[in-house]
Amino acid sequence: MTSLFKRPHLLWLTLIILLVACQNDPSAQAVANTAAPPTAIIENSATETAVPPTMVPTVTSQPTNAAPPTLTPLPSPTPAPTATSTPEIVTLLTMEDFGQDRNPFTGERVEDPSVLQRRPIACKLSNYPGKYTRPQAGINDADIVYEHITLWVISRFTAIFYDTLPPAIGPVRSGRLIDIEIPAMYDSAFCFSGSHPVVSQRMFRSDIAGQIIRPNEEGYYRIDNPDIPSEHTFYADPVGLHNALAIRDLDHPPQLRNNMAFSTVPPDGGQAVTKFTVDFGDVVADWEYQPENNRYWRWTDGEIHRDANTQEQVNFQNVVVVFAPHVNSDICVYANEAGECTNFSVEIQIWGSGPVTIFRDGMMYEGIWKREDRHHMLTFYTNEGEVIPLQIGNSMFEVVIRYWSNQLIINE
Repeated sequence: MTSLFKRPHLLWLTLIILLVACQNDPSAQAVANTAAPPTAIIENSATETAVPPTMVPTVTSQPTNAAPPTLTPLPSPTPAPTATSTPEIVTLLTMEDFGQDRNPFTGERVEDPSVLQRRPIACKLSNYPGKYTRPQAGINDADIVYEHITLWVISRFTAIFYDTLPPAIGPVRSGRLIDIEIPAMYDSAFCFSGSHPVVSQRMFRSDIAGQIIRPNEEGYYRIDNPDIPSEHTFYADPVGLHNALAIRDLDHPPQLRNNMAFSTVPPDGGQAVTKFTVDFGDVVADWEYQPENNRYWRWTDGEIHRDANTQEQVNFQNVVVVFAPHVNSDICVYANEAGECTNFSVEIQIWGSGPVTIFRDGMMYEGIWKREDRHHMLTFYTNEGEVIPLQIGNSMFEVVIRYWSNQLIINE
């Protein structure tokens, strides 16, 4: 697979061309001018340095619960059982359609509706370098996972857990600017290991401040593994995270402003696609659809991607490729000896609208994603304005650069 990311001499030229193109592209200007984030976020000030006194970058306390299980590599994927009965036809288009016993993030009916009375939790997970961060614990139990770049060529996850709580979540890493948006969309709590001081300031001065579970609260612990750098040893116990929310009287159902649509019946207008690749540069995700279980199975950097809790291959009902503007913020992440910034924190603008490619039931659908209010989830439409429903089940949202279409590669 060929990628500009793997040709350093072309990458800088491409970035320069991209920046010039975005400045001159009317559609890019339209997104920037008409889809600005609400003023509730806070002003852009890279000179602020104060951090809330309770924010700490790491936790020094020892774990009180068991570490994630040790993995034994498996020779092949472990597909889910094949359905033997005719599935029920279900269509969920409005919030009322979900009733009191369906997860609004998956459309699935839950056996115990009381689990929907707690708050969703979005957790930040490492994904690079793979030898230290994979397999992650808990990823298959997430209802929605956002994968996005951190420093242009590597990716990280924000995983949202609601009706199912895994025994362990991790490794938990630092938050990014996109994590000021995601908890607002799903009214979720947010767990992370800390963040850049200016990113932290913006989080704690935004309207999600009360939903943040600080790294020194209950629910976090470190595993003891001298072979892994300390930044990749931070984990979360979701029961403890919910306890931390309950102490502050914040473990209540989410107050959702809109809903995604789901249907067990695939919409018309799709194209049959069984294999595709999402190329972030130094992280490459390969997806393959298996009709016997109607799910998409993941390989990362050429190896089976597993969940550390179960050893099962990572798999999702839907894979949604979201094309969004990516711009350098005014937050400097790295500077050279001369004090010149060499790397800025990336702002991924998942507000307004943009192109989307949805994979479900072995079919590919192209359309538009929308988010017209800060507290809205992403919703999906055809170019003619018709709703594109997801298949009932969990979803991976692959957030890629809007003007780099070569990040999505259709293989078959």
